[in-house]
Amino acid sequence: MTQFDAVLIGAGHNTLAAALHLAAKGWRVGVFEQAADPGGAVKTGEYTLPGFRHDWAAMNLSLFAGSPFFKVYGGELTRHGCAFVPVSRPFSSSFSDGSWLGVSTEGDETATQIATVSAADAAAWRSLMAGFGAEAPHLFGLLGSPMKFRALAYFMFKTLRAKGLAGTLDFTRFLLSSPRQWLEESFADPRTRAMLGAWGMHLDFAPDVAGGAMFPYLEGMAGQAFGMVIGAGGADTVIKALVAAIRARGGVVECNAPVTRVLRDGGRASGVELADGRVMHAAKAVIAGVAPRALPRLTGATTPEFDSAMTRYAHAPGTMMIHLAMDGMPDWRAGAALQRFAYVHLGDSLDQMAEVYAQAKEGLLPAQPLLVVGQPTVVDPSRAPEGKHVLWVQVRMAPGTIAGDAAGQIAATDWQAAAEPFAERALDILESHAPGTRGKILARRIVTPAELEAENPNLVGGDQVCGSHHLAQHFLFRPARGHADGSTPVPGLHLTGAAVWPGAGTGAGPGYLLARKLAGN
Repeated sequence: MTQFDAVLIGAGHNTLAAALHLAAKGWRVGVFEQAADPGGAVKTGEYTLPGFRHDWAAMNLSLFAGSPFFKVYGGELTRHGCAFVPVSRPFSSSFSDGSWLGVSTEGDETATQIATVSAADAAAWRSLMAGFGAEAPHLFGLLGSPMKFRALAYFMFKTLRAKGLAGTLDFTRFLLSSPRQWLEESFADPRTRAMLGAWGMHLDFAPDVAGGAMFPYLEGMAGQAFGMVIGAGGADTVIKALVAAIRARGGVVECNAPVTRVLRDGGRASGVELADGRVMHAAKAVIAGVAPRALPRLTGATTPEFDSAMTRYAHAPGTMMIHLAMDGMPDWRAGAALQRFAYVHLGDSLDQMAEVYAQAKEGLLPAQPLLVVGQPTVVDPSRAPEGKHVLWVQVRMAPGTIAGDAAGQIAATDWQAAAEPFAERALDILESHAPGTRGKILARRIVTPAELEAENPNLVGGDQVCGSHHLAQHFLFRPARGHADGSTPVPGLHLTGAAVWPGAGTGAGPGYLLARKLAGN
């Protein structure tokens, strides 16, 4: 039996962040991961050809670089090799009519481009940007606050004092609004709405889902105010640095080490048993970085209420990834300016996004899925051989289990057979926006929702955000009422990861908040 203060299950960035903080506070930590490599959804590899480095799932590291965790440990991680590449033009949208819009940190570039489709929307954008400095502390304060009644009461007190009653009510209404409600109130042109509304689809907020307005707002405003960062050489720069930092502090990070069960002593979590029979003892805490549905399989029965909440935890529709090794950049029909952006969204309207979401929720392969085309080699040429490029294509949404095809063209209902024709549908869309792209593809790797889950069981059905963020499963209810702090009915056992408040993204919030609670600071 090996002795630790804390044993952590899974080596995603949240468990690694928790392990590093606990190690810094003097805890002996052991992290055990079932996969061959650490990182969870934050991985990079040569998935197509040698020399072409592709981010497996997550590419945008802005939340990590701007996180409270990185403010404390950034210097240490940098010494262990963590490096970012700044992006001044974070995202854009290409539309079927040949127009485009994009968000840039470069002066008045964003509003000037918006003015090409709507002068009124350009004025609205400038007004929102002017007020962002006053609004940001409230939104970031909420997203960084522990989901405890006392913390929420203090947050509301500060908001009331700053905004007054009327302003606080307006702020609350905004938090409850759907993306469509806010976008239609704020902008006149459907293309401006679509450019921002695409961000809701990243977090399971289709245009008409309540509570999703803040995400298009934050991505738009923060995109112009701060830009974006991606990992130098790949997103795995943060994972490599986290692992190195933990080991340098005496911690253990072991891969190919599946955990089969959580052990208890007198009702308290006392350690874990690995698939090879080894036992890892935890004197203070066992931290499970797993999807909620997996927890009962590790623990056995706890309380009926908690076990039921974990079992019925709702996941978002899935995503299919297409990694492309390219002989050159896409020649965007809307203009060469799109080659300067890290992301290009291909989605014409909020109505299209709502239809895509509804089809995926019904188990149908969407007829016209939203594409997120990542162009990381625009700012980080080290990811490909000289003169070559990689494209990172997310196909949103895609059902984890296929019931049929919304277009009536693909007969297959298993991902092994449906992957190629569905990928061709996505590439047809890309080709319509950037003619000649197919001719520049040197190699490709399709990653289906089924493969995403097989490689990382937390991505249930290919759900890259580890659970819906709808209001019934967010804030105080993520992953369940009374457990937004990662607590469980088993003393000494804690849950972390994107399924726990503050949820998905690369900000390490769930892991860092939990570790601070356990360490007392």
